[in-house]
Amino acid sequence: MDSVPIDQMNDADLMLRVRGHDDEAAFGLLVSRHQKPLLNFFARSGVQYDSEDLVQQTFLRLYRYRQRYVATAKFTTFLFLLARQVWIDELRRRQRRERLAESLAAEPHEEFAAPADPSAGAQGDLDLARALAALPEGLRQVVELAVYQDLPYAEVAGILGIPVGTVKSRMFNALAKLRALLEPEATAAAPHQGPAKGDRP
Repeated sequence: MDSVPIDQMNDADLMLRVRGHDDEAAFGLLVSRHQKPLLNFFARSGVQYDSEDLVQQTFLRLYRYRQRYVATAKFTTFLFLLARQVWIDELRRRQRRERLAESLAAEPHEEFAAPADPSAGAQGDLDLARALAALPEGLRQVVELAVYQDLPYAEVAGILGIPVGTVKSRMFNALAKLRALLEPEATAAAPHQGPAKGDRP
């Protein structure tokens, strides 16, 4: 393998150099060879934006899991299995964001009538992540469990060791704070309301 110039090595040999020696030149060649095929893969999978970011995530996983590669496996099979998992994780992230948007839309008050567009892209995701991080821990935990993990309020109450009514109240307050953080102008004049009645569907 060492007698062959590095730029003439096949993918499997390059990956073995990455796995065994953390060879940056070998890894760079793999990136240059497979960047475009990965972009095409994500485009065909329905990615309308952030394709380059998903490609970068795939290569980061390739390096992180380099020790799992075995010489008997075709390199492209290994790479595209990683890419597929990146895409699955991206879909799950979008679904979580959509569930949060639906939760905002489901509030029976005017200030919750126009949630942020779930397809707003990377900037929208960044704004949402910042808004969630700004919540007090008790409110953030309720959102994480009830919206992101899609757990019923009773189960959230059991996990956190609080009454179901407290879960409902915290969810209402969390959604109100998120709305204010994401759309401050829309909520500046909104009157304070009590906790939403009824359980979550």
